[in-house]
Amino acid sequence: MSIEFNRRQFIYIGAGVAAVGALSACGTTAEEPAASGDASGEGSAAAAGAMVTVPKLTGIAWFNRMEQGVQQYASDTGDNAYYQGSSQADANAQVKVIQDLIASNVSALLVCPFQPDAVEQVLKQAMDAGIVVITHEAPDIQNADYDIEAFQNKDYGINLMKELASRMNETGEYVQMVGSLSSTTHMAWVDAAEEYQKENYPNMTRVGDRIETADDSQQAYQKMQEALSAFPDLAGVQGSASTDVVGVGQAVEEAGLQDTITVCGTSTPKDTKDLLDSGAIDLIQFWDPGQAAYAQNEVAKIMLDGGTVDESIKLNAEGYATITIEDKVVYGENAWINVTKDNADDYDF
Repeated sequence: MSIEFNRRQFIYIGAGVAAVGALSACGTTAEEPAASGDASGEGSAAAAGAMVTVPKLTGIAWFNRMEQGVQQYASDTGDNAYYQGSSQADANAQVKVIQDLIASNVSALLVCPFQPDAVEQVLKQAMDAGIVVITHEAPDIQNADYDIEAFQNKDYGINLMKELASRMNETGEYVQMVGSLSSTTHMAWVDAAEEYQKENYPNMTRVGDRIETADDSQQAYQKMQEALSAFPDLAGVQGSASTDVVGVGQAVEEAGLQDTITVCGTSTPKDTKDLLDSGAIDLIQFWDPGQAAYAQNEVAKIMLDGGTVDESIKLNAEGYATITIEDKVVYGENAWINVTKDNADDYDF
């Protein structure tokens, strides 16, 4: 097997892959293409025995990239692997997709939960039916065989805080945004970041509660406007959902505060390039969801073939050649990517 894409060369494959949207790690946009492999149509007919990746939602850049990883895996291996999800940023909609796939007798479900606690019951149903379940962005999930993570979430959050603090001169007020207060990964990032801030940057202060954006850039924009009104001395924002910094950056630019407020968070270069260029966003941090999806499929295939998943295996997905396993969480090589306006053109994603 060979992977034909890497961090610096994001090749768009498949006619159904849209190059629009704002990601979510991940958010919704005004226009969203239909989910791949709709359960009521062609996808259902092909489902039996398949390995199916279910994203948080479809139609945004982050999960378009995840779909590319699934397509690349299928192309490299010839396995019956595809991608199917809902265009709604809604846990119940994701549960319905999973239920339909269970009824279609798939062999494996590779799920990136919108809200991990909301899918526990349906993933238990899948496992009880003999379906292999591999999750991503859900390290605390109970009902899965393994969860795949590109890094330790604590380390990712701490690195975001270091980047934010350095640009705030280690002083001033900041707010934190998450797609959902139930998002395991988002909460792990902001918790670790704030803890590190308190220990290392005593002149910085988080103000207000964590701001929930529902993975929606428009909500992030509106709530940033509210934060600007509530906290006139605001100096920094840490975003978690990929759409957070998109909405925040738009509000900052509109207010002419590019030189006053530092904005850092997870997102994609394609969705943030103009705002990076204007200074409304200072830094984005991300990992490659296509590689994560590829790794999920590889681990599922090992299990379906009766193999053992342990630290001796070497996955083909970039960033996962060497893995560590804690409980049932498979960690990659802590290979996140930091992007500013200076290197945004290096990433076509």
